[in-house]
Amino acid sequence: MSQDKIDIKDVTPKTFNPKTHKGNGDRFNPSNRIYVRESKGTYQKLRRYGGWFLLVLFAMVPWISYGDRQAILLDFSHQQFNFFGTTLYPQDLTLLALLFMIAAFGLFFITTFLGRVWCGYLCPQTVWTFMYIWFEEKLEGSANKRRKQDAGKLTTDLVLRKTVKHIAWFAIALATGFTFVGYFVPIRDLVVDFFTLNASFGPVFWVMFFAICTYGNAGWMRSIMCIHMCPYARFQSAMFDKDTFIVGYNTKRGEQRGPRSRKADPKQLGLGDCIDCDLCVQVCPTGIDIRDGLQYECINCGACIDACDTTMERMGYEKGLISYTTEHRLSGKHTKVMRPKLIGYGLVLLVMLGLFFAQVASVDPAGLSVIRDRSQLFKVNSSGEVENTYTLKVINKTQQTQEYQLDVKGLSDVSWYGKQTIHVSPGEVLNLPLSLGVNPDKLSSSITTIQFILTDKSNDFSIEVESRFIKKL
Repeated sequence: MSQDKIDIKDVTPKTFNPKTHKGNGDRFNPSNRIYVRESKGTYQKLRRYGGWFLLVLFAMVPWISYGDRQAILLDFSHQQFNFFGTTLYPQDLTLLALLFMIAAFGLFFITTFLGRVWCGYLCPQTVWTFMYIWFEEKLEGSANKRRKQDAGKLTTDLVLRKTVKHIAWFAIALATGFTFVGYFVPIRDLVVDFFTLNASFGPVFWVMFFAICTYGNAGWMRSIMCIHMCPYARFQSAMFDKDTFIVGYNTKRGEQRGPRSRKADPKQLGLGDCIDCDLCVQVCPTGIDIRDGLQYECINCGACIDACDTTMERMGYEKGLISYTTEHRLSGKHTKVMRPKLIGYGLVLLVMLGLFFAQVASVDPAGLSVIRDRSQLFKVNSSGEVENTYTLKVINKTQQTQEYQLDVKGLSDVSWYGKQTIHVSPGEVLNLPLSLGVNPDKLSSSITTIQFILTDKSNDFSIEVESRFIKKL
């Protein structure tokens, strides 16, 4: 019997490279914490200033007044959506659908062109996470110091600093909850009622809900959201191609990596420009090593670019070992910026923008609807006239009290029983009952098509709504 052994191939799955991911452990394990090192540089300034601008904008907008009311207020309880001088109602919410479509195709366009820059610079998860990390740096020290402290025993000083950190975190989270709910409930009343314990259950619940979510996401979950929960990280690959600008490592220039002194000639040592300092890993908020190639966890924040450029500058090497580049450029090929997929997304985005602004321009400053009395289609009044009863709903979508004139056409010698000149407050929906009377001899058919006309003389605006006048069935 033959004693030859059959070769066995080792197919044990590799979880991570312990060399490139040292210090952070398995980044795919949610229980392992990533200690993000502070990074400074051009892209981090851009991210930080952009983040602060968006934060200030987010916090200040609910406090802006327009006239005697909040400038932007999405008041679901009254089904009114105020945007400065315009009030929208549920029948105008095709604008919201168009806005969502614009946001979607805008994201598709940007992702195809510049990868996940939304995630790295504009995503609330990223903005709040880096803000929380800043507090962590100031109160507990650098990433290496925090790692050593957490691995050792708790001291009174460390407990105190952690307590202050969590108080600051929750204060930011609470302010975030107030601000977000302030887009749906008048924020001045919300703050006063909350701290005087006069607020109803609904606003209090949502303030605390968003505060807890902010505290948990930015303070504790962080990269778990990006790696395990964010759906965008999963479907972004459908929009990527080899001409998409990504954060990439130049393997030809960087390898073979290895440490060396600043005065040493890397070519004589058989080394590339990468000194294997691991700073690109230590500053990454999702804990990846960009030198392993393109990975879906990369959020294109550019932290590794700034860290690597700083190292290259200190070593006297050319910057750009890690940079915003494309897979084609990394392989020595030409990058095509204008390509069918990008042009297609851009054209659809322009069409959606055109439809949106056309719809905005066509939004009427007032609304009129007519409801006929269905319990009694017609009656003959004491004057011998055929009389029909209606209820008119007049909506003032502006932020000023308006005077409207009502009229009807399609009938001759009509008697109007009710108000014809009305005053409607900003955002008010006025229910106006009225009746029309007509001599039967003036009616040529049993059912006559008529139009109610609402005229706003101050804005030179009028609107017509069709209805029916019934003589007999």
